[in-house]
Amino acid sequence: MKKIWVYICIFLLVAILTILGIKLGAGYLEFREKAAALPALSEVVLDDTISITITAAGDCTFGTDINSTGGRSFDTVAQEKQDYSYFLSLVKPYFEYDDLTIVNFEGTLSNGGARMDKEFAFRGNPEYVKILTSSSVEAVNLANNHTRDYGETAFADTKNIMTENGILWFEGTNYAVTQIGDITVGLIGTKPMTNDLTAEFLKNLEELKTHNPDLIIASFHWGVESSAVPTDIQKKLAYTAIDNGTDLVIGHHPHVLQGIEKYKGKYILYSLGNFCFGGNRNPTDKDTMIFKQTFRFDDNKNLLPEDDVSVIPCSISSDAAFNNYQPMPLKGEEFDRVKDKIIQRSEGFPGIENVTFIQ
Repeated sequence: MKKIWVYICIFLLVAILTILGIKLGAGYLEFREKAAALPALSEVVLDDTISITITAAGDCTFGTDINSTGGRSFDTVAQEKQDYSYFLSLVKPYFEYDDLTIVNFEGTLSNGGARMDKEFAFRGNPEYVKILTSSSVEAVNLANNHTRDYGETAFADTKNIMTENGILWFEGTNYAVTQIGDITVGLIGTKPMTNDLTAEFLKNLEELKTHNPDLIIASFHWGVESSAVPTDIQKKLAYTAIDNGTDLVIGHHPHVLQGIEKYKGKYILYSLGNFCFGGNRNPTDKDTMIFKQTFRFDDNKNLLPEDDVSVIPCSISSDAAFNNYQPMPLKGEEFDRVKDKIIQRSEGFPGIENVTFIQ
């Protein structure tokens, strides 16, 4: 009886294989006929656009004023954690999957220099540069009102520590030029604050243009602290920058979020607010954001007029009760609240309708 079942199984197996062989053979012949009709590989026209993604965030201060009291300081948290990657660990995924991350670095990394006679002065351990390098931050704007808090000595130390660790920095006449694949990117920083530095900016911009950048990003330290509304100087300088070839304008200094505007196809971020900010142990306004834009170029490296812009609403702290110096992307109701704030502060400006909000 067993032999009969063995014979039956063998017969069925042979039959199935025979049928499959016929079908597979027919399939192969069909595939070969279709393949013969395809153009040669050298004749295939591929999409040869080039794209790069830029991410930007606001004020980063690694350290606390020595006269500051109350709450846990930035230095205290750094000593407790013994891990510099802690600070930007929750936002690192957004930074490491772009081509260039830019922040405003507001303060110094130095053990030298004397504190300037001013209300707030910031100095951090030079080791804090590892906060940037461990979290894929590649570029910093140094054109602001705190990079000389401990004089020219500390400013020089800060520039040197950035350079030694592969961080691009730019400030005033010291613009930066970097290559991302086939695209040359120019970075320029200016500190107009409440002054009109249009002429100074344009002079430096023309110098930058001699390097033939394909993409120009301007970073401005401007406006009025705690104001949700950009000043006329901010608007004038932003428009002038774009009129003269700038492709993205990044703003900071007010320490709060301001609106987003699209002008002649280019985006203006009037203020990104604080980010990883040791300058205040517990600010009442902890709202911030990450801005991301992908730029696309044709095969002649001409920038294409496309909108690929997104915003990640964040808090400067992963603890709502105090500042733990660890920026965090928001979810749920808090995401909606900050999203609505950005939209409301962009009222009257074209462009916010093209922004995708990501949580």
